[in-house]
Amino acid sequence: MSLKPKILRETFPQGKGFTIIEAPWRHKYFDVPKDDGCFICRALDDAPRHDAKNLVLVRGERAVIMLNRYPYTMGALMVAPAAHVGDFRAIDDETLLEMNQLVKRAMNILDAAIHPKAYNVGLNQGVDAGAGLQGHIHVHVVPRWGADTSFITTIGDARVLAEDVDGMYKRLKKAMKSRA
Repeated sequence: MSLKPKILRETFPQGKGFTIIEAPWRHKYFDVPKDDGCFICRALDDAPRHDAKNLVLVRGERAVIMLNRYPYTMGALMVAPAAHVGDFRAIDDETLLEMNQLVKRAMNILDAAIHPKAYNVGLNQGVDAGAGLQGHIHVHVVPRWGADTSFITTIGDARVLAEDVDGMYKRLKKAMKSRA
């Protein structure tokens, strides 16, 4: 079956619990070959001069803040330990402290850049909990607004991102510089 928008709309018509929203700018992310490796480790192993490409916002001594490449909502960040650890209980206390400090910093960066009204903060450990990356635990810092649960989400069963990931990265870095 062809995956052209017209065919998709005919196959999954509105009102059947599945909505097609065309967002051609996201296609570049799906063209990237799937890699079985850990994207967090790969980003940390890469030189800091490549942080924009890897969406790394802050490198700490034991943890990192990264922009989520496939965000639930605009500006969603991840805080992860530098060590490849898949179980929250295996993270040493010093790293946990730094991760918590980076969660607070991530919220401050988002406040300065995009002014969310609230946050969801949490982690998914294991496939059954929804972890997309199982081997490297990370905390999600998701900015929220009253409008992000608007009619399109409520009755359209869809979500719209107002800015692409690379544009959001630049906005967050600019906000970080202005707060320095």
